[in-house]
This record gives sequence, structure tokens and C-alpha cells, in this order.
Amino acid sequence: MKICMFAAENGSIPGAKIGGLGDVVRDIPQALVGMGHEIDVVMPGYQHFAGLTGAEPQPPLKVPFRQETLQVEVSHFRSQDSGVRCWLLDCPLFAVGGPGRIYCDDPPERPFASDASKFALFGAAACRLLAENRLGDVDVIHLHDWHAAFAALLIRFDPRYARIADARLVVTIHNLAMQGIRPFAHDDSSLEAWFPGLKFKRKVIADPRYPDCFNPLRAAINLCDKVHTVSPAYAREIRKSNQSEIGFHGGEGLERDLQRAHQAGRLSGILNGCEYGEPAPGLISSEELVDAARQQVLQWTGDSPQVESSHYIALERLERWRQRPPAHWITSISRLTPQKTALFEVVIENGRTCLENILAELPPDHVFVLLGSGDAEIEGFFTRCATRYENFLFLKGYSEPLSQSIYTIGSLFLMPSSFEPCGIGQMLAMRSGQPCLAHRVGGLKDTIKNNVDGFTFTGRDQAHQAAAFVHKFRQALSLMRQSPERWEDICRAAAACRFSWEDSAREYCEQLYGDRSAG
Repeated sequence: MKICMFAAENGSIPGAKIGGLGDVVRDIPQALVGMGHEIDVVMPGYQHFAGLTGAEPQPPLKVPFRQETLQVEVSHFRSQDSGVRCWLLDCPLFAVGGPGRIYCDDPPERPFASDASKFALFGAAACRLLAENRLGDVDVIHLHDWHAAFAALLIRFDPRYARIADARLVVTIHNLAMQGIRPFAHDDSSLEAWFPGLKFKRKVIADPRYPDCFNPLRAAINLCDKVHTVSPAYAREIRKSNQSEIGFHGGEGLERDLQRAHQAGRLSGILNGCEYGEPAPGLISSEELVDAARQQVLQWTGDSPQVESSHYIALERLERWRQRPPAHWITSISRLTPQKTALFEVVIENGRTCLENILAELPPDHVFVLLGSGDAEIEGFFTRCATRYENFLFLKGYSEPLSQSIYTIGSLFLMPSSFEPCGIGQMLAMRSGQPCLAHRVGGLKDTIKNNVDGFTFTGRDQAHQAAAFVHKFRQALSLMRQSPERWEDICRAAAACRFSWEDSAREYCEQLYGDRSAG
């Protein structure tokens, strides 16, 4: 079977990954190639990545877009390790945020304006690549998130892409909260501006909350043969309205479309996998982690013309800990977004935030380290907490080697996501034998068994969830200190868990691609 994936990110290219989407686009093609399938991955080059990969230039594409025909450069390379063929499409619009920058931060009054325009062109160029038979006959076109969803619109409604209309169309929802909504008209970042004269069925692609707007993700949900989410629990949760089950975000306005997809047998939830091929890294000492973190913060500081307060506080804290390293580390690694961290900021009954209550529970020889960056207001919250609590270390940034050390040394990993399509942090922590304490939603519910290989909590609203989070944290600490043998059983159970990409690939073939021989 020949499968072509369209995506905004690809973790197999250095720097071309922002989050879990890039991990999936890196890993699932390798597993599918291992089953004998032929895989192509197409993404924008963002005027940067073709030069990093040594990709070979190919003849350019002529792509109708807006009121003109644009030239889109094409380059190609094959991953030697996996055999996956990768294609990079390039033009100046793909670097509207700067060379190599995958996503833009548009002002609140024009959300997604820059990204929607560049990904609309990407969809048209990727469809042109297939329509000109550059990749040969394709059996499945697999779209990842709203960035690739424009291809579904064009394949279903634009006769110029009729040659590829018989391919099976699949869309994966990595995060339903991001939908790329833009106006139908009267804006240079609008459907009629990108594709003038396109005839479409407005009722299946209009946003249900903003009927004068085009919703790319809704279009893909309604136009694709199969709709896929990255965990079974998330597939169930998004069929509910935001109000129908308090505590879950639900379908983000698209629950009726997802309910219809489920009733038609088009919606599948398949859990992402995790890589287990490399040998587990050896344990590091607290002294080694303190030194590694200090060196990383010094590097971040040197990269900026001014010393950020978060880095200054972290360096001061690490200098103290060099004299007396902590004995036990509570850990968290996360993008700092409301989805991932909102519960830390919730004020519970005693008038303190959830994070402050967690820090107050820590014994004297325990500390909490959080590695991550993102929303400026959330960064500010963690920086302020770090100034007041000497048992809290906030490392504002990201480092792959440092994250691996944190996964390895940690005693308990915290992941209180408000919703979680799948999650990778819990899998990486468990792989290192570190149990997780997580909100019982989405992929966290599918991967962590409460009091067996980790700990979970829930609640009917944010206030109850935050209180349950602190209560479960208190219970886990008590178990760690008072029942060391039971604690070791939980650590061993976490380390023994396996979430295989090979298993995921078999389910892709059976449930998404219609290949019944895969089982």
C-alpha cells in the first residue's frame, strides 16, 4: 500500500518539530514501512529545512493560489534509517514568520491569519504534487491536523485535483482545540481569497459557531473517509459537548460532526506509541543533574541580550543546591499552555494555588523541578512561585538532554492536563521507571492505571480537579515514604509498560486504511 502524509511538522528533521504531532509524523511512517508499506511525507520547508537535510531539488510546481500562479520549489530526500521518502515544498509565503519558523503568533483580532494562508497554499501545492503524479499512484492520503485539512477541501471540490479523488482520505486530530478558523470572504486570509471561484458545500465546511467562517478541521472531519484521534478515550470525550460532562472540554463545537462520524463508523481512536529501541540511560546523581541544569541555564542566559528573571532565579537556586543536592525530585516537563498547566494556578479552599499546596506538601529533602516554556503569563506565574518557594526550580526553556535526565532521576512525574489527546510525557517518564500522577482524561486515562503503575485523579470542575490533584499527590508521597516496597512495585510496573508503534501501525492499517491483512 502507498500512503502519503501531509503535515506541518516532522520530527525526523532537526528543528522541524514543535510537539507531539512531529513525533507521530516521525515515528508512525517508520512502523508502517516495517510492515511493507511505501510511505511519503510532505511538509513545508519554511525556507530553511531543505538546506539542513541535503535534499535533492526537483522540478518546481506551478500552483494556482489567490489570483495568480505561484512557483513552489520541491526537494526530496529519503531517510536512510527508515526508508521513508520525505518531500519539502517551499516558497516565500511558507516563511512568513521567518525562516524555519513553523507557526506564527497572530494578534487576537486576526487569529490564524498568517498560518491559515500559508497552510492553504501548502494544501494546494501538496495536492498539485500528487495530481502531477510526482509520487506515483497513492492509495491513502493521510492529513495531520487542521494545517493539512485544506487538501480535503480541494480534493473533494476542485476538479483540477480529480486525478487523486479516488484515494482514501484520512485525517488525524492531534488537538481539537486548534481548528484554524478563518472568514469565508472579505479578508486576504479567507477561503474566497485563497481559492477564488471554488464551488463548495458551505454547510459541511462552515464553522457551527461562526457561520460566516470556514473551519478547515470541520471540513476534513466531514469530507474524509476516516477520522482518527490519538487515543481511544479522547475519541469518546470529543463526542460530548463542552457542557454535557463537566470537567471535560468535549468536542470544541464540533461534537455533532464527530457524533455523526462515529455513528457512520468513520471515527477511530488509536493510541500513539513510544520508542523503546535505545537502551535505557543510566541513572544520574542529583549532583550531575544540578550541574547539567546550571550549564543549560547559563547557555540560555548567554543567548539573550538581557538576563531574564526566571534564569537568574534558577541559577541562584542551583548554586545553593550544589552545596546540598536534593535527595528526591518531583518532576514535570511541558509546553506552558492553559491545556497543560491551568490546574497549577487554580486557587483551592485554603486560599493558595494548587502549585503552592503541592510545594507545601514536600518533605525537606524533596524538590519540584518544572522544565518548559510557552505562554508568557504562565511563565510569569511559575517565575513568581520560584521566587517564593526554595523547593521549586523553574527551568524556562527546553533541552532534549536535560529532559532525559529529568525523566531518569525523577521520583514522581506530574501531568495535570485539563485535556490530553494522547500525551507523550507520561510514556517517557514511565519508560524510565518514574510513575506519573495525571488527570484521568484522554490518553492519560488510556496509559496510566491508578495505584498500579501510576496515579490518576479527576473532578467535576477545575476547583474539584485541583483539590483532587493535591489530595492524590499527598497520598502518593505518603506511599513513597511509608511503603517503599509497594512503591518499588509501582515503579517496576511503570517501567514494564509498552506502548508500541508497531501495534499502532497495525491498527492504522485495519481501522483507517482498510487493510484487513494487517492483523
